[in-house]
Amino acid sequence: MPRTLKELHADITTLLTGVVEAPRREAELLLMAYLQKDQLYFITHQEEFIDDTDPKLIEWVEKRRRNVPLEYLTNRVSFYSREFTIDEGALIPRPETEHLIDEVLSRVSSDTTITIVEVGVGSGIISILLALHLPNARFIAVDISPRALSVARRNIEAFGLRERIELREGDLLSCVDERIDLLVSNPPYIANDAPLEYNLSYEPQNALFGGTIGDEIIRRLLDEVVVRKIPMFVCEMGYDQRSPVQEYLKNFAVQSLEFYKDYASFDRGFILKANHE
Repeated sequence: MPRTLKELHADITTLLTGVVEAPRREAELLLMAYLQKDQLYFITHQEEFIDDTDPKLIEWVEKRRRNVPLEYLTNRVSFYSREFTIDEGALIPRPETEHLIDEVLSRVSSDTTITIVEVGVGSGIISILLALHLPNARFIAVDISPRALSVARRNIEAFGLRERIELREGDLLSCVDERIDLLVSNPPYIANDAPLEYNLSYEPQNALFGGTIGDEIIRRLLDEVVVRKIPMFVCEMGYDQRSPVQEYLKNFAVQSLEFYKDYASFDRGFILKANHE
């Protein structure tokens, strides 16, 4: 029997209570995505009747009750005020990664002609956003996962950037022979035995776990900066990895090393300018 949007919202809120942090808001977002309507429509059509027997809606609610991320149900994710395609082949971008974008853009002029390489492209959001702001830059985006590259390809094509962002499959920089002016990465940096929230079990594990300690991939990228003589490296990291990064760089010729914080004021990344003279 059809129910009003208001009634359905209340019922889904009840079903999600105790499962998600904000059940009422999650129920609203789920319904807006299902109806393909915005919030204004949701507010002004509370008495509209909705068919609650649609298998798609039932499946979405049941999966969300099992902690499947909403983004994987809708195949859409918002990041940096834009909409991107997402699925279980790529990590869901977090708000703190917006800081990485900001740190790069604050240091690279929009008219600069450079080659930027991203390691761990995932859904493609970092390279895409940088490309939109840096029209003269060339991008090479690498990932070890074919599924992630497939997601990135769809997003890159949606933004009309196929000619400017080249996708390559490989481990770190193994498939990049070109000179690199800027290396950017949001690598896996969680220790293998670290406890995670249940919903993270649905996300690609190779995009989360960085090794026994957690910073092994970051260290490998730092080694590449030295070997490849890369002038600048901007990298996201774990909130507790500032000291390990500083310690590891003691044997490096460093021009400057800056750390930046996330929205919660935790250390979240660094900008390394290397001295290769």
